[in-house]
Amino acid sequence: MKIFYYTFGCKVNQYETENLRQKLSAAGYETTEDMSDADIFIVNTCTVTAQSDHKCRQLLHRMKKASPGAVTVLTGCFPQAFEQQAREMTGCDIVTGSSKQDIPGLIEQFLRERRRIVNIAAHSKAELFQPMCNKPSGLKTRAFVKIQDGCDQYCTYCIIPYARGHIRSKPLDDLKAETVGLAQGGYKEIVLTGINLCCYGKDFGDGTRLADALETVCSVQGIERVRLSSMEPEMISDGDIQRMSRLQKLCPQFHLSLQSGCDKTLKRMNRKYTCDEYRQLCAKLRSAFEDCVITTDIMVGFAGETDEDFAQTVDFVKEIGFEKVHIFPYSVRKGTAAERFDGQVSSAVKQQRARELEAVCSQIRAGSLRSNIGKTVEVLFEKEKGDGMHRGYTKNYTPVAVKATDESSWRWQTKSVHITGVDGDSCTGTEQ
Repeated sequence: MKIFYYTFGCKVNQYETENLRQKLSAAGYETTEDMSDADIFIVNTCTVTAQSDHKCRQLLHRMKKASPGAVTVLTGCFPQAFEQQAREMTGCDIVTGSSKQDIPGLIEQFLRERRRIVNIAAHSKAELFQPMCNKPSGLKTRAFVKIQDGCDQYCTYCIIPYARGHIRSKPLDDLKAETVGLAQGGYKEIVLTGINLCCYGKDFGDGTRLADALETVCSVQGIERVRLSSMEPEMISDGDIQRMSRLQKLCPQFHLSLQSGCDKTLKRMNRKYTCDEYRQLCAKLRSAFEDCVITTDIMVGFAGETDEDFAQTVDFVKEIGFEKVHIFPYSVRKGTAAERFDGQVSSAVKQQRARELEAVCSQIRAGSLRSNIGKTVEVLFEKEKGDGMHRGYTKNYTPVAVKATDESSWRWQTKSVHITGVDGDSCTGTEQ
């Protein structure tokens, strides 16, 4: 039987879908990229915004139209956080939550009995990290490794603690074994990811921290680069920075989720840091890591955000000089504390603020890219897009394109490149 997979949302979801695909492939199921050819659909959902839920419903409709007789599996954060709504989606044959370990068995059960299955287990404090160990797939140049799950922060706008449960971490021995397997499969770059990455090890109760996970992965022969996905800024200590700075394989690119550059707004969001604390962390990282790049997320139009509050965010962005910013308008999320807040901002104002901030960030981004001209950098090449260019990234995640002189592929190769210019959102250069 053939399965069509679709993943909404974050890198954690993508990792979990790949883990599920590998397990089902080992059980004899094939993977198809053609909806009309599918016997089974598996949709791994995100529920960060109501828009994610809407897109999911649209996808399910397209799937049923493409292959009416296919078995449909709905899994992930949406059914976990909104069980009743998921139960009411009668077009889904199997509905399960953020735990995906039981899906192969649930599919077999449905194929035998042909009766709808709803299997959503509530999260608990005693819940352990689900064992997942992905093998090399050859599909991508860098391998994502999920090392942490859950969040106990309860930001007022966020539904994720309800969808993902309490914090829990992958044991270091399991992390080492998975990384060794990926290295043996040819991967040179590992990206550590999690729901709240800096909480790694907190549940062990023995002082284990994210730095221990980094040291474990960096110790694996064959791995050239180790990268971190999004992190919460208040959980990175001076000791962590000191330990991380000694790791030559660690990429000097840090995605520190900011959300707002206004202390009043941060407090309403229940974020656990101030702008000054964030400012100090950026300075420490830039001091500790050569060619350090800091990227972030910023939410505009949060409940109660005034024009003055937004102006503070714009000024803060200019001050820090983020190399790249993901900007998104606040979306009221049912079930969160902020849903009940006064001072909701109109959609028109949110969109205007997003455009204004985007213009500022684009200028900073362009200057950041131009600052690389004249440098010679190491680039791990990922793909050729058919445009006559080899494309890859430096250690600090600067995109680089080099004109191909023949038809050979540079994929998975690391080469020295002299940066000579900028084209759009990428540096350009020549091989040294």
